[in-house]
Order: sequence, then structure tokens, then C-alpha cells
Amino acid sequence: VQLVESGGGSVQAGGSLRLSCTVNIITPANPCMGWLRQAPGKELEGVAHIDRNGNTRYADSVKGRFTISKDNAKNTLYLQMKSLKPEDPAMYYCAARPCWVEQYAYWGQGTLVTVST
Repeated sequence: VQLVESGGGSVQAGGSLRLSCTVNIITPANPCMGWLRQAPGKELEGVAHIDRNGNTRYADSVKGRFTISKDNAKNTLYLQMKSLKPEDPAMYYCAARPCWVEQYAYWGQGTLVTVST
């Protein structure tokens, strides 16, 4: 099982970034997935989640600004982030789990997002 994130970087406040997560060899084949983030000194926070039917849910802090999506043909999960704010910088992690399991079982290495003002 391997999840590999990309797309992090530095952007000015109000800007946009798109994170990608490529999934290799995962069971089940169509897991529930999500993006979580952790800022220095803060707890891990669930940002956006998508189930195997494409249903999504978001943290209140990112609703209307972030969009999670997946391309099953490419085995890739995305997080489109718009209107980035100074409170959004963090290490962003892609994660996956069988949908009948509550906790994420598979994690990527993380990709860093920074926002300058």
C-alpha cells in the first residue's frame, strides 16, 4: 500500500493550490479517502473526506473553499484549495481506509502547504 502526495508549496493568501495523492495497491479497491492536516503545535484535523460513492464532507473551516475529488481510473485523489488563508498552512496528508473501518489505515508522507501574507 502506498499513497504519494504532491502539489504542496507556497502561495500567497487568497491563492490556490491543488494537491494530488496517487494510490498504489490498496485493498479494498475503492476505499474511503480523505485529506487531513497538521499545523505545528496543533492536532491533526480532518479537512475533507470522500466515500466510495463520491459523497463528500468538509471541515467547517474549509467549506466553500476546498474541494475533494477522485479519479478512480487514475487512482488519484485531489484536493483543490482556493482562497487560501493564513490559518491554512500545515502538512497535508492523504489517507485511506476501508469504508467499514472508522480510522484511516493508510497514510501518505505528507505535503507541506505554506501561505504568505
